[in-house]
Amino acid sequence: MTEPSSFRPTRRQFLSAGAAGVAAVALGGCGGSGNESGKQDLSSKKTGAMSNYAVGQQFKATEPLTFPIMMLSNPAYPYNANWPFFTHLKQLTNVSFSAIVSPLSDYNQKRSVMINGGNAPEIIPKTYHPDEVQYVGGGAILPVSDYVDLMPNFQDKIKKWDLGSNLDSLRQGDGKFYVLPGLHQNAWVDYSLAVRTDILKQLNLDVPKTWDDFYTMLKAMKQAHPDIYPFSDRFSSNGTGPGANSFFSTLSTGFNTYAGWTYQNAFWDAGQKKFVFTGAMDQYKQLVQYVNKLVSEKLMDPESFTQQDDAAIQKFSSGKTFVMSTNAQTLVTDLRKGISGIPGATVVKIPVPIGPAGPVVQGDTRLENGIMITSKAKDSKNFVAMMQFIDWLWYSDAGEIFAKWGVKGETYTGSVDDGTFKLSPKVSWAGLNPNAPKNLQTDYGFYNGVFAYGGSTALLNTQFSPEEKQFQKVMNSRKVLPVPPPHPLTADQREQAALWETGLTDFVNQQTLQFVLGRRPLSGWDTYVNELKGKNMTEYIDTVNKAYQTYQSKNAA
Repeated sequence: MTEPSSFRPTRRQFLSAGAAGVAAVALGGCGGSGNESGKQDLSSKKTGAMSNYAVGQQFKATEPLTFPIMMLSNPAYPYNANWPFFTHLKQLTNVSFSAIVSPLSDYNQKRSVMINGGNAPEIIPKTYHPDEVQYVGGGAILPVSDYVDLMPNFQDKIKKWDLGSNLDSLRQGDGKFYVLPGLHQNAWVDYSLAVRTDILKQLNLDVPKTWDDFYTMLKAMKQAHPDIYPFSDRFSSNGTGPGANSFFSTLSTGFNTYAGWTYQNAFWDAGQKKFVFTGAMDQYKQLVQYVNKLVSEKLMDPESFTQQDDAAIQKFSSGKTFVMSTNAQTLVTDLRKGISGIPGATVVKIPVPIGPAGPVVQGDTRLENGIMITSKAKDSKNFVAMMQFIDWLWYSDAGEIFAKWGVKGETYTGSVDDGTFKLSPKVSWAGLNPNAPKNLQTDYGFYNGVFAYGGSTALLNTQFSPEEKQFQKVMNSRKVLPVPPPHPLTADQREQAALWETGLTDFVNQQTLQFVLGRRPLSGWDTYVNELKGKNMTEYIDTVNKAYQTYQSKNAA
């Protein structure tokens, strides 16, 4: 699900597993037997539940139910209790919500206050792993892995799409996971670079295929337009620097490291068969050197890492820059709309340039943000019905289509499976049918981000224009990297590692910015690494590797 830049997580740490044997263990631990340690008898918790609920079956509670839920209100489509989404949902499922609404800007903080205060609603969507980890020790949230036997669609997709190893990434030291993730059939990439193709044509340049080509392109643009920065970027999460930056994340896979949005301190070195500290890797240094070269040669605006999105968009829209990070939605809604007043201006989203690691994509993009459930939910007489409902709305094919596109014959026509799907001409969404009288999100409440994420590749493709499908075809042809092995920490390890990690992450981000802006010379890299050691880098990585070894020994065949 595409979200505005201000809600993108700074570290979507999908620390995932890769061995088929581990996947088998993961599925075995998903709750198929119903005898997991700590799971209580649910015979008195079935009020409203269906007795024969199964894969592909429409869930409908046997009596009207209302579930407390935390609802994010996106400023682009603010929450509206009267959305047809809720009306149709009640007709389909016999379920209503008692919503605690939070604006996007305050969502994570309000969630934390409510959970820690013991008054959070039972269903808490929009949780990016590892955000749930901070609540595990206190017992405030449910170990949902104990109860997925109540969720046939969830289990079916885990098995059918071979996601068991990915699911292992969410497990904690007790072997359980505490968030139900959104599930994607295949790895997919949305964010890349937008390039003014009319400028390429003027300069007789091809679309860059590698990061070296990208540099050469910017050089040519700068030579032709010496008074501007060819590249001025957005998506830096409101000025918080490289740790929350899209461009660093886009670069990172090609350099075989983590950076930006996807930065995490522990990187799996398959050759050494151990985790290493990301911010001290040679590959991370190479990435930093590359960005420093763009900035030092005035090819990239130094404000790219701190400026607000609106400032970057204004530069692009006024023709002062030619390149910017984008995704499929913002390409249409922001960039093409922005340059519409420039005669002959055209822009496309280019396939992510290839770096030293070759044509690869990360495999951990198969998991999405997910749902926490508060522990008090299991005491409700409606608990089983709630789990069935969650399974239908978030994980069944019918529920995912409903959450994303609405009602057949009203907001869309055709079928996802046979490729005939089409948004109704009276409904607009993300640049589609721009003159339609109704908007799918603001007027109907569908595709609202709280429910609409995950799903099959066929469902994913319904949101794409022919142009975007071509982009996806190129990216899908690349090798999917295996996800790294799991290394769940014990409660004591987690508490200590959290203290180290915060300081390490902040220091890496601060010094990365100093290096790329030239305020700290790259000749001082070794000194920087020694400073990381002084902040317990070695102790942190040793803890991670010990956790990995413990997990491996416990789950050895």
